Amino acid sequence: MNEMPLHWQKTAKENKKKYSQFLKKCNQREVIKRLPALHEEAFSKIDCLQCANCCKNHSPRFKQPDIKRIAKYLGMKEGDFIQKYLRLDEEGDYVNQYQPCVFLQQDNTCSVYEVRPSDCARFPYTDEDVLLKREALTLKNAEVCPAVFTILEKLTAL
Repeated sequence: MNEMPLHWQKTAKENKKKYSQFLKKCNQREVIKRLPALHEEAFSKIDCLQCANCCKNHSPRFKQPDIKRIAKYLGMKEGDFIQKYLRLDEEGDYVNQYQPCVFLQQDNTCSVYEVRPSDCARFPYTDEDVLLKREALTLKNAEVCPAVFTILEKLTAL
């Protein structure tokens, strides 16, 4: 199942300009129609548990409902959860204090998967319009996630 493209991170960096131009000029309606099938195809070949780059190198935003849900799951007070695991970033969002994520286990599974932050549940946004509407995020994610890279490669090959 795991068909991780070779040298995908290097290629993603090299193709950043091409991806950016595509995202700016594409027919968004047509691309949005294609995303679910491209998403399914990419994730039928790429196993997140073999990669976990997102958990190793980046942090989701922890919104208030996420904090409340995860703290309850861990049997902690929200304030204690924030103090122990989170920090405020430059944009005023709560993010992980440390990398890799403290909830990432040795086998690349997540110890809070059932109650993970909504950003984690939605990542890498390849089956929704975020891929088109947040260009900077998409370009960054292409260097983090082989699925984003694969989808952008297919979209720009047309």
